[in-house]
Parts: sequence; C-alpha cells; structure tokens
Amino acid sequence: MGGGFGVVPVVPVVPVVPVVPVVPVVPVVPGRPPRPPAPPCSPPAPPAGPAVLTARPARGSRRRLVHAGRMRLADIVIPETPAARAALEVATEYCSPALLNHSVRAYLWAAAYGAMNGIAFDAELLYVSAMLHDIGLVQEFDSHTVPFEEAGGHVAWVFGAGAGWPVARRRRAAEVIVRHMWDEVDVEADPEGHLLELSTGLDISGRRPEAFPAELRAEVLGRHPRLGIGEEFTACIKDQAARKPDSLAGGFVRNGIAGRIAANPLDR
Repeated sequence: MGGGFGVVPVVPVVPVVPVVPVVPVVPVVPGRPPRPPAPPCSPPAPPAGPAVLTARPARGSRRRLVHAGRMRLADIVIPETPAARAALEVATEYCSPALLNHSVRAYLWAAAYGAMNGIAFDAELLYVSAMLHDIGLVQEFDSHTVPFEEAGGHVAWVFGAGAGWPVARRRRAAEVIVRHMWDEVDVEADPEGHLLELSTGLDISGRRPEAFPAELRAEVLGRHPRLGIGEEFTACIKDQAARKPDSLAGGFVRNGIAGRIAANPLDR
C-alpha cells in the first residue's frame, strides 16, 4: 500500500449499503477428452473393488506400538489432511483399479508394520508417497528418459508444491518414492522410505508375509482386492526394462522378478 503527504480532498459521503453474502457460482468445466488406448503395460483390469479408504484413524500417536498379533485394519492411522485426500484423488483419477488398490495397500502394510514395530513415521508424508509411488507407470506421466520411480518423484515434488508444502517436504516425498525401488532403506535415516520399500516388496513380490497377522492380511485383501496386479505390474516392469534397460526395473527383470511376482503368496 502506498502513501503520501498533502491536502486530503473532501470525498462525498456515500450511503452504506448492507452487504449481502454472495454465493459463488461454480463454472461448469467441460469434461476431459477421452484418453487414448492404454499402453501395453496397462491391460484391462477386472471391475474395481472398493478402493476408498474407509478405516478410521486410531486414537493416539502414530508412535503407538500395537501388538502384532492384535493388529487390525481399524488400528491403522489414515491421515485426514487436504494433501492426503488430494493424493488419493490423483491416484484414483490416473491409476488403473489394480494399481490404485496396490497403492492403497502399500500404505496400509507400511503403516501397520510401523505401528507393530514401534517405528515413528510421518503418516501424511508416507500416505502421499504411497498414493503416488507408481504414478510414473501410467501413460500420462511415463517418462522415456528417466526411471519410472524418478518420474514419480518429480510428480510428487510438483504435487507438494501445489499442496503448499515447503521445498524440504517436497524433496522428502520424492526421496521416499525413488527409494521404494531400493533393495533396502535404512530405517533410522528414512523411516518412510524404509516402510514403503518393505510394503511394496510384500505387495508385489510377496516378501515377508509372516510379518503381518493372517487376520490383518485377510482384512486388507478383502477391503482392497488385488484385481490382477501381479500380471499388470509384470507387464509394466517389463515395458520399463525394455525401454530403459539400465534402470532398476531393468535389473529386476534380469534377476527374475516376474517369477517372484507369479509366486506371491498374497495371490493364493
């Protein structure tokens, strides 16, 4: 606001008109144009099962240790923040039903494992990273120059900017997504990356199912069914490996990930 000194002119007095609240008119936005046919890595999926997170947050801190044998879906803390809701909306819009449910389960396995093992984690950061960790596999965000996990990290950075996150938090989301493809992530250095790497390893290739109670596994899979994620992800990872052979996806394919995916006990 500027200002100055001098003679103040006399302004005629205008009668005060009562202010009437104005209801904003929301413009009608034309629908998005039809998408082109999905690439080979996204075969048609079966009809979607329920994918919206309905488990309510457990009371108390995310640091609360829940006895592994008693862990249930209702005990898992689901962050109810604008950023978390927006991340789920993005994943719902762009991911196939199978990939969406995989992203939801990735968070649930990760948060459950953290609660059962006393690992303190940022629930919102982990949730947003889980929802976006495979966004680089979908045709709208697929990159022909960088690995899909790096492409997903860039999407998360931009998402975080739109959510009003500081730069450091945007970078953390990108790091967590990139590191979910690592063989191992140090829990002390990056608890969210550690949990997402562990949970995606379980959901895709069936690593360490014994770390989760059978009742919890049944609840999660019943609420968010797999919908053929094994076959879809195998096609995706092979496509990534063929186009980017030097990526981690390329190494995974050469080391037999397709066989591990096919043998995942969660599909039995």
